[in-house]
Amino acid sequence: MCGRGVSIKCWVCWVALACSAMGVVVTGAEIERSASVSPVPADVQVTKVAGAKPRNVVFILSDDHRYDAMSFLGHQFAETPHLDSLASNGVHFENAFVTTSLCSPSRASILTGLYTFRHRVIDTNRLVPDGTLFFPQYLQKAGYSTGFIGKWHMGGHHDAPRPGFDYWVSFKGQGNYFPPNPNYTINVNGKRVPQDGYITTLLTDYAIDFLEQQTERDKPFFLYLSHKAVHSNFTPEDRYKGRFDGKEFDRPGSEDKVVGNDRNLPRWLLDQRNSWHGVDFPYHSELDIEAYYKRYCEALCSVDDSVGTVLEQLDKMGIRDETLVIYMGDNGFMFGEHGLIDKRVAYETSIRVPMLMQCPDLFKGGTVVEEMVANIDIAPTVMEAMGVEKPPHMDGESFIDLGKGLDVPWRDYFLYAYYWEKNFPQSPTVFSLRSDKYKYTTYYGLWDTDEFYDIQADPNEQNNLIRDPSVKKEMKAMEQRLFRMMADLGGMDIPMNAPRGGFNNKRLRERDGDQAADFPSDFVVDEPLNKNAN
Repeated sequence: MCGRGVSIKCWVCWVALACSAMGVVVTGAEIERSASVSPVPADVQVTKVAGAKPRNVVFILSDDHRYDAMSFLGHQFAETPHLDSLASNGVHFENAFVTTSLCSPSRASILTGLYTFRHRVIDTNRLVPDGTLFFPQYLQKAGYSTGFIGKWHMGGHHDAPRPGFDYWVSFKGQGNYFPPNPNYTINVNGKRVPQDGYITTLLTDYAIDFLEQQTERDKPFFLYLSHKAVHSNFTPEDRYKGRFDGKEFDRPGSEDKVVGNDRNLPRWLLDQRNSWHGVDFPYHSELDIEAYYKRYCEALCSVDDSVGTVLEQLDKMGIRDETLVIYMGDNGFMFGEHGLIDKRVAYETSIRVPMLMQCPDLFKGGTVVEEMVANIDIAPTVMEAMGVEKPPHMDGESFIDLGKGLDVPWRDYFLYAYYWEKNFPQSPTVFSLRSDKYKYTTYYGLWDTDEFYDIQADPNEQNNLIRDPSVKKEMKAMEQRLFRMMADLGGMDIPMNAPRGGFNNKRLRERDGDQAADFPSDFVVDEPLNKNAN
């Protein structure tokens, strides 16, 4: 057992015994072998790729942007002309994922190239562990210019400059769409500066300032523009408020599947409908999901404008064709799918994100990549583009060759992990494995129903096949592979943190809060607690 976490090898042994009893062979050597992963080095050692031409890179991250909320994909009301342009003039990765669907863990995976169980940023409350290396530190040591602008939100309520960046603009925690008072400030290169206006526009202005300073053509730059939007509470710019009023809204079909006492679905999922992250008591309020979704897409309009402004600036500088631009979301978001809002869980609308890439010198416009890429691949991709070798300890791989349409070896399976938070106790610890055909999800530490879906035949995950004898062999194979991958990648110990913050555990009585399960009486309330949720 690791001193920093709880070993799950006992669970793996149980799996092996159970499978053996059913005639499925699982060898201890396959499951319990030591993880052969390279440790994170103590310091930054940079190796430049001989003969490589380092490119400028702009990486734009949005918050909670789900994979399908772009107009070129036929979304029912989202308007994203500049993101559409990135896709038509570049590369669309239609199967892009995050290794943990939560802000801080996902952002840590982007910056480290590591799975959550390796970088150990498992929630949004704590500082990054000592010794963590961010890939911009390699770029900085290689002599390149680096800038971070926007939401850091990777543990702790701090906004001080972090290692790896020459230019720094950030704010504490989630920040605010509009300044809550005249004295509210952001951190600009270590100095307190008033937040002057709407945050998406302000961050874009700082990004343009950084780009305008990049006058040394022989010194490549890396810009990381990290938007607060579209995190809740969704607050659009005044000019976009009400833009989608009157637009038709189709509620997801899977919402109606999660009702009553469906024994083919996990008990925790049925109970969560009437909770902080459920459609029947969202954020302990009477929030209207349709209006909520429309405000989300209205706030997204400004993020799309930001992308257009950055591309226009690259044009003005005469470097758009040679600059690699990558856009992605830090995790997905649900608006009623499976009776849920928010993220964390392993359903497609939670773990899939938009991923777009443009560099006319490298990629043909309109390219669509089907392979599964992830947030852990950002660091290796940026490093390759900038002529720096990926260090061996990183879990991700560069997807530049995929964007070129080259036939390269790539992952056939994608691993997902989320660790239970006492602050938000509705969602359990989740381990999930996805191929292009199947997805297997298990809930660690619960006596409950696991899930198995045929993603090709059932992309909305409405028919749990976990007890279907026709796919028993495939399900067991996925289960075995999941734990083999966890072992190989160093994930056989659960990282844990002591509780900190609030405990969002209430249910609304009028929506069967005291009958859906035997919840303690102090978990049940008679009135919504949050009257202003939006």
